[in-house]
Amino acid sequence: MHLSPQAGQSEQLQAIHVQQDGAVLLVQLPAAADLQRFRWQAEQLHAPADASLAATLAALDYVFAQPAAPGEVVLQTAPELAAQLLRQGLGWQQQSSAEQVLLIVEAERFWQSPLLWLNQPLTPAFPQRYVMDANGRRHPLRPLKRNGTLYRRYIPWLGQTLSLRTLELDADLPCFNRWMNDPRVAHFWQEQGDMQQHREYLQKQAADPHSQTLIACFDEQPFAYFEVYWAREDRIAPFYQVEDYDRGWHLLVGEDAYRGRPWFSAWFPSLQHFLLLDDPRTQRIVAEPRHDNARLIGHAQQLGFANLKGFDFPHKRAQLLMLSRETFFSEQRWQPLPPR
Repeated sequence: MHLSPQAGQSEQLQAIHVQQDGAVLLVQLPAAADLQRFRWQAEQLHAPADASLAATLAALDYVFAQPAAPGEVVLQTAPELAAQLLRQGLGWQQQSSAEQVLLIVEAERFWQSPLLWLNQPLTPAFPQRYVMDANGRRHPLRPLKRNGTLYRRYIPWLGQTLSLRTLELDADLPCFNRWMNDPRVAHFWQEQGDMQQHREYLQKQAADPHSQTLIACFDEQPFAYFEVYWAREDRIAPFYQVEDYDRGWHLLVGEDAYRGRPWFSAWFPSLQHFLLLDDPRTQRIVAEPRHDNARLIGHAQQLGFANLKGFDFPHKRAQLLMLSRETFFSEQRWQPLPPR
């Protein structure tokens, strides 16, 4: 588990460890000497009287990450902590007294809170002001790109932590070059080249305010490259009715050891989770994979993406895919689908 830093703290997300001992969840906070003990039975979670917000969120995350996770949990907690959760929109009050409050915490709401996963900007949503870019496109002014680790999520079925961090040109260029020259990747990306060509490619991406380059890691081991972008300023915009805060992605998995369904079921939903948390105004995620990338298109549809149509870019025939915020969260698409 991880907790987002508050203003003035280090940009790195702070690790929170949770262990289960029978009906007790033991939560260890960073730099804390004592464990906080939560009692968990069925759909009931009892917080200790001195429970912190961070520990409570970590305990809830543990519960909601179970294979047969409930859609909601009844949380028994002290009034002060209950008030904090209510202010965050994470529950609704069922019953209260001077000593304790019973809250209903829903998974759908919980997973839309950025507190455990996202390294937040100073404001919850960047102020909206429309600008024109060099290509004559009118769009909201976008926030400055951030650096470092932007998202972390513990993956219980792998026992590893997934992180998304910004690409560091000198450190990541050798991996990027090797991945782009892998025939499996090159078939779809068509970006083979030498180190200098790839340096120039990444420098161009870094200079583009609508696109962010990310490296995905499991337990800090890089395995994939993502480009995430604002769709209104992207080449995809003329091909559908784009909205101001639509996001999109291009992606590749460069390391063979991280291919396969268990890994995909962790990083692919987490990428969508990150984009939906990054700005609460984002209601849709779009993608335009090459039309013959049947595996990716099929996996995306299983996650909830609609396959809307085929269309032609100058350089490829593409399929337009779209995922709504409502589908992702209401259908709990952050978890692997049950076996058929």
